[in-house]
Amino acid sequence: MQIETRLERGQRQLAKIDGAGGQAVVDALADIAPDFATYLLEFPFGDIYSRNGLSLRDREIATIAALAAMGTATPQLKVHIQAGLNVGITRDEITEILMQMAVYAGFPAALNGLFAAKDVFAAEPE
Repeated sequence: MQIETRLERGQRQLAKIDGAGGQAVVDALADIAPDFATYLLEFPFGDIYSRNGLSLRDREIATIAALAAMGTATPQLKVHIQAGLNVGITRDEITEILMQMAVYAGFPAALNGLFAAKDVFAAEPE
């Protein structure tokens, strides 16, 4: 039996969670920082997302909240909003997560997150 490498595990998780959006991020790094693309696959997806303890759905809820609270990561937030949809978070739940950010990250962060979600929802058939 062959042991799955961190990279292989990360590629599998990325495909499951982010699909084409995640692969587009990896592909976009190919000509500027291919090593960073490998790090992205190995650490967040190969190590962290592959751990037991939280479901992929729960991990995406945390990720959406964190990225929205940052207020500076709209492209990544959009990828993870789509990932949230991919792992079973509903549009209404994503909207509630982003509204919750108004309490802890401020109205601008919540508004930016809601507008990011609006863009993702518009591109994704219900």
